[in-house]
Amino acid sequence: MKRLSLLAVASVSALLASASPKGETPTTTPRDMDTFISELMSKMTVEEKIGQLNLPVTGEIVTGQAKSSDVAKLIEQGLVGGLFNLKGVERIRDVQRLAVENSRLGIPLLFGMDVIHGYETVFPIPLGLSCSWDMDAVEESARIAATEASADGICWTFSPMVDISRDPRWGRVSEGSGEDPFLGAAIARAMVRGYQGADRATQLQADNQIMACVKHFALYGASEAGRDYNTVDMSRNRMYNEYFLPYQAAVEAGAGSVMASFNEVDGVPATANRWLMTDLLRDQWKFDGFVVTDYTGIYEMIAHGIGDLQQVSARALEAGVDMDMVSNGFVGTLKKSLDEGKISMAYVDQACRRILEAKWKLGLFDNPYKYCDLKRPAKEVFNAEHRAAARRIAAGSFVLLKNEPAQAGQAPVLPLKKQGTVAVIGPMGNSRSNMPGTWSVAARLNDYPSLYEGLKEVAGKKVEVLYAKGSNLMSDAKQEENSTMFGRSLNRDNRTDQELLDEALAVAARADVIVAALGESSEMSGESSSRSDIGIPDTQRRLLEALLQTGKPVVLTLFAGRPMTLDWEQENVPAILNVWFGGSEAAYAIGDVLFGDVNPSGKLSMTFPRNVGQIPLYYNHKNTGRPLEQGHWFTKFRSNYLDVPNEPLYAFGYGLSYTTFQYSDIRLDKTQMNQNGEITATVTLTNTGSRDGAEVVQLYLRDRVGSITRPVQELKGFQKVFLKAGESREVSFKITADLLKFYDYDLDFVCEPGDFDVMIGGSSDRVKTARITLL
Repeated sequence: MKRLSLLAVASVSALLASASPKGETPTTTPRDMDTFISELMSKMTVEEKIGQLNLPVTGEIVTGQAKSSDVAKLIEQGLVGGLFNLKGVERIRDVQRLAVENSRLGIPLLFGMDVIHGYETVFPIPLGLSCSWDMDAVEESARIAATEASADGICWTFSPMVDISRDPRWGRVSEGSGEDPFLGAAIARAMVRGYQGADRATQLQADNQIMACVKHFALYGASEAGRDYNTVDMSRNRMYNEYFLPYQAAVEAGAGSVMASFNEVDGVPATANRWLMTDLLRDQWKFDGFVVTDYTGIYEMIAHGIGDLQQVSARALEAGVDMDMVSNGFVGTLKKSLDEGKISMAYVDQACRRILEAKWKLGLFDNPYKYCDLKRPAKEVFNAEHRAAARRIAAGSFVLLKNEPAQAGQAPVLPLKKQGTVAVIGPMGNSRSNMPGTWSVAARLNDYPSLYEGLKEVAGKKVEVLYAKGSNLMSDAKQEENSTMFGRSLNRDNRTDQELLDEALAVAARADVIVAALGESSEMSGESSSRSDIGIPDTQRRLLEALLQTGKPVVLTLFAGRPMTLDWEQENVPAILNVWFGGSEAAYAIGDVLFGDVNPSGKLSMTFPRNVGQIPLYYNHKNTGRPLEQGHWFTKFRSNYLDVPNEPLYAFGYGLSYTTFQYSDIRLDKTQMNQNGEITATVTLTNTGSRDGAEVVQLYLRDRVGSITRPVQELKGFQKVFLKAGESREVSFKITADLLKFYDYDLDFVCEPGDFDVMIGGSSDRVKTARITLL
């Protein structure tokens, strides 16, 4: 093997020869890694060092053709550091063999993939998962994703996406965790732990742990007009107080890599922004991994207008970017820049070292085939245990937005009884390929049950389940084509709208209850899927109106990758269950909740506006000098609209249950503390309904007076509490000075003496309040 020449490095050869068993990383010190890499780099040519910084697409590589592809030739020349989105352990093993056995130095490759919310076992889209407010479930989902991906040859995932966004028009809100930095930070930590391992000291040592990549650094979710790839402009104070926390949390959890964002920051594209990539990320936050660009991120800086490919490549390298995804900027221009004296070799060495360190940390120098065990996929990918977890976690992510009687004097529509006839009607009702949701690149698209199929299994033999499509996704065929890419077709029906509606009404007439499967297709959200109108599309709305006119109970089972405008639906539909896109087991999980086997417990992690004119709309806003009095709609010369209330349709943290919960007033063990003290705030939570259920108890704080303006509320704690019917429990939060800190005008992280409101409740707009003082 060519690898032997690489390992013929004096004492390091002996060290690795006596390493841990195959598939595990040896226990080493940083000095061991530094020595090994220094020795290796001393043998590398300039071209080979630059090659480590190159991350091309896989091109034509398929099993049996690895040696003849264009990328394969580059690998053999030592001009590739890694590949991404190549699926299948046999393919990956063959390509790794090219690097290890056919290149001069035998340096192994990184293999990355967009494992965003699961591998073949798919979990809810990240926005949906965040609505579980269950960090154990979030970490478990990432751990299972890492297990499956690693079993199939992947050692690096481009996740978690931790961008905060307050604009639901932006399609990539589906890939994030909503609008709040505190919740986003908790999820970022849980995801990194799930992928890399919970113990910082032993992360990446097991063969079922993979390297995380935090993205998109930074501020990508604040793009103007909610349009993907668009400009971002904000003060540094806002960056630090409202957007940076999830990125920093992921770094502190040990994330091995970071991805640069497409947008500019302070007028400089993030990919060339030295303040962002070096001063902040490395010097302030002490990040010690490597930075990769997003897809063609270097090349796109030409369109930003800051130079040609050679210039922008040099700027990216000097800013602190280590690996170039797809642009061929580094591998194509850095040697020329070196020869012309336009960059220093020190920058190339620095970036090369960081890539090699990542491979060392993953154990690839010890065993390049650590992730290439051909026996693992059959046992560890899409197995019964993983699918059961996905079903359970999906059910916990759904948010019950409304549940009232279909007619006065009746019980609420949900949960449904396992008897009679249920009609599943709507374009999302019988589409297998849409169930996993966007960014599920490894999914078995047609192997997961549709809602119609899943409900038939969950409902049992006493329930007859009928189906009719009812309408297409939208009237405009071209728009539907744009919204159903990547094999996620809804198989547009060429019958007229009226013919589809007539069929649906005939099916509805035979049913006791109607499950209206409506909303977005999976690819109406995600990358490059921004929308200016975020309501239910036209033809589906007409279908829903007609179903309601039948007088039958209707449950709007809403498929969505973003908060949607549902003002009319809230007014007219008796029951609305937001199921997001729940993953491979979503159909079963939806059935579990609809029929009451699982009590819904999801809470919104992102505000639902009444209409797009309110956007951006988020709970942790600041007051103006003329705030509108709470509970009022319009007062002249106050900050409000003429035509719509300021309040959202559904607030951050909102979500109903099949039971009810009551909060006592807040009890404080004391009302004052110094900066070294703590105060315990306690409420008694009581399940006042007839069903067992879980409630997310949320803690918010407000700094009443600050040296700079402060938000009206900030989430600072949460607990998901399960109570049996009639049970009560005390729920406590410890408030310390750390929870009161913020970045002041000079960007110092401080807490200032004064009064603070403590708020505890089941959503941001329904809280009990008390007051404390920091001395």
